[in-house]
Amino acid sequence: MTFAGGLLSTWSPCGYSSLCLLRPHGRYSVASVAGWLPTFAMHGLGYAAGAVVLGTVLGLAGMALGFSGFSGGALLGLAALAILYGVHQLDFLRIPYPQRRAQVPHDARQRFPMWVIGGLYGFALGLNYLTYVQTPVLYVVTAAAAVTGNVALAVAIFAIFNLGRFLPIAVNLLPVTDIAVQSWLARRQERAAAFDGVLLVAAGFGFVGLALI
Repeated sequence: MTFAGGLLSTWSPCGYSSLCLLRPHGRYSVASVAGWLPTFAMHGLGYAAGAVVLGTVLGLAGMALGFSGFSGGALLGLAALAILYGVHQLDFLRIPYPQRRAQVPHDARQRFPMWVIGGLYGFALGLNYLTYVQTPVLYVVTAAAAVTGNVALAVAIFAIFNLGRFLPIAVNLLPVTDIAVQSWLARRQERAAAFDGVLLVAAGFGFVGLALI
């Protein structure tokens, strides 16, 4: 669920923007891709740094609140959160969807080298709450990270989520046009939202099963 939630974050304004803005310069060639690899690497490092920061904060917060792992009660709480947001995504119920409706700064590309922008975008998106939240899987992942009460586990959870967010940028290693990528995403926007809902509901019942074991 965590990894899939990261992938589903691609269907967001920031996901579209990153795929569009962080592309190799000029015509596709070995040279253009090689010149783009520092941007690709810095983008990944930015996501990794974001996972460390957010995971550390949530792990410490959970520790301070007395959480110490996935007890039966914690699993049932995660189950309720996942099922409610799954029903929300499937349009059967409307529940609060708190977020900061912001995007990565487009003007940064005019002020910094591309590899710096890749790192900045990766870090901003890796913190997850600085920009538009596409999938409520993020809220379930956040709750799970806090419930661990363990910094290492919380960082690991967000490292998996951010890996899912990062990997789609690898499409720019291939000889595909930006228009083709954006069109592919747009055609599957509704399917992604539906899959999001099904994933959350399934995960919720999975949590219930674990709580009953």
